[in-house]
Amino acid sequence: MLVRTTSYTTLGLEALPVEVEVNAGRGLPGFAIVGLPDQAVKEAKERVRTAIVNSQYHLPSQRFTVNLAPADIKKEGGVFDLAIALGMIAASGQLDPVQLAQVVVLGELGLDGSVRPIHGALPIAQALRHTRYRRLLVPAPNAPEAAVVEGIDVIAVTSLGDAVEFLAGTRTLPPYLRSRHQLAQAVNQYEVDFVDVKGQGHARRAIEVAVAGNHHVLLIGPPGSGKTMLAQRISTIQPDLSLEEAIETTSIHSVAGLLNGAPLLRQRPFRAPHHTSSAIALIGGGSMPKPGEVSLAHHGILFLDELPEFHRDVLESLRQPLEEGSVRVARVKRSVTFPARFMLVGAMNPCNCGYLTDPNRRCRCSSTQIQRYLARISGPLLDRIDLHVDVPAVPFEALTHAPSGETSAQIRARVIKAQKWCHKRNQKHANAQLSSKELKAYCEMTPEAFNLLKSAMRELMLSARSYTKILKISRTIADLAESQRIQPEHIAEAIQYRSLDRQLWL
Repeated sequence: MLVRTTSYTTLGLEALPVEVEVNAGRGLPGFAIVGLPDQAVKEAKERVRTAIVNSQYHLPSQRFTVNLAPADIKKEGGVFDLAIALGMIAASGQLDPVQLAQVVVLGELGLDGSVRPIHGALPIAQALRHTRYRRLLVPAPNAPEAAVVEGIDVIAVTSLGDAVEFLAGTRTLPPYLRSRHQLAQAVNQYEVDFVDVKGQGHARRAIEVAVAGNHHVLLIGPPGSGKTMLAQRISTIQPDLSLEEAIETTSIHSVAGLLNGAPLLRQRPFRAPHHTSSAIALIGGGSMPKPGEVSLAHHGILFLDELPEFHRDVLESLRQPLEEGSVRVARVKRSVTFPARFMLVGAMNPCNCGYLTDPNRRCRCSSTQIQRYLARISGPLLDRIDLHVDVPAVPFEALTHAPSGETSAQIRARVIKAQKWCHKRNQKHANAQLSSKELKAYCEMTPEAFNLLKSAMRELMLSARSYTKILKISRTIADLAESQRIQPEHIAEAIQYRSLDRQLWL
C-alpha cells in the first residue's frame, strides 16, 4: 500500500516542500529511506520504528520503503520523523491515508514516541500561505512561532499518539491561537540604560546620530574608556521592530534554532562574536548553508570588540554585506541569499598597548608598531564604516561628580522623531542606505555648506566613498535638528566623524 503525505525542509530561509512517500509491500521485512538523505535522516529508521512500537501501534512484518521527493535536494535532520511514522501507520491500515493528504507534518520523534521541536517552523508556516495547505502539524514547542502566520491552522502535538488520534478524529486538538498584533505591541524592557554612562558626551552624540540614520560606527579609545559599555546600550535607543521586521528576524533565528521558545522576537538582535570567529561563522555557509552572525544581527547590531584582532580575511568578508545588506552563499547546485541589514559597531584601541591617546598613561608602542596595528583594518573596509568616534579615558572627577546623563528613553525619542522627519520626505530607506539618486534628491545643501565640504575633501584627501558618507551623516544630523536643508554646522559635525587620516590605514 502506498501512502503520501507532505513535510517541509529549509534551504537558507527558503522553505521547500518534501513529499514523503511510504510504501508497505511484500518481501523480506526491512526499512529503506531514499531521496538523498543525510546521516540523521537515515537514522530515522531506528527512531521511527521504536517510536511506533512504544506508542502501542502495530508494525507489521513488511518491507517499508520511504522516498523523500524531490531527490535532488539533500534532506537533513529529524524534521521528517513524524511524517514517516504517520505514513507507515497509514500504510499498515491503522489510519485513513486521506487525512494525511490534507496536512503538512513536521517533527522529530523520540524513542518513546514524544515529538521534539525542529528548526524553521516559522518560514515553513509562511510558505504554506502560497499553497493549498491550511493545516500544519507541529511539535508543541514550535506552535507559538508558527501561529504568528495568519490563515494557517497550527495543530500542536506532543506525541505520535496525539497526531494519530487527531487525524483519526478520535481526539480534538483546536488550532493554536496567537495574535501577532498583540505580540507586536509588547513593551521592550532593557537591563541597561545610557543613564549609567558617565561623561563621553561626544561619543553619546555620535551614537545618537548613528542610530538615527542606521550608520555604522567605530569606537576608538584606550582600555576602560567605556567603548563596550556604550555599545551594549545602543539597542536601548533604537526604535522597536516593526511587525514585518520582527517576522523576518524571527525567521532567521528560527532556521538557526536560536528562538528558545520565543514566538516573536521583539528586541532588536545584539550579536557580539568573539574575535577568533571564522569567516563562515561570521558570514554564514556550510554544506547546508546556515545564517552567520551578520544575518543573525539583521535589523539589529553586530558588535565587533577588539576589531583589529579579527583575522583580516574575516574582516574583508564584511565588505559585501556592509555594502549590499545581504549575503549570497554559492554552492554547486544552488545559491542561498541571507538578509544582512545590520548596524555595525566596532571597538578598538588606538595602538597595541592601548594608551596612544590617553593623556595619563605613556604609550609603549613605536611608530612602526602603531602603523602595523592600524593596518590590520584595510582602507576600503574603514571607508564603509560611517562614523569614527574617539572615546577618551574618563577622568576621576567625571566618574564621581558628573551629573547623570540623559536616559535611553530621552535619546530614543529624538531618534524616532528624526526618523519620522525622514518619512515626511517619502524616503524609503534609512539615510545610511540612500542611493546616489536619493542623495541628490534629499541632501540639499546651502552654498556655505557646499563650500565647507569642498574644502574638507581637498584638505583631508577624502575618498569618493567618504564624500557620500559625509553627505549621509549630514542628512541625519539635519534631521535631528529638523532642518530641511543641510547647514554648515551639520557638515562640520559630520566631518568630525570622518577625520581619521586615510594614509594611516592603507
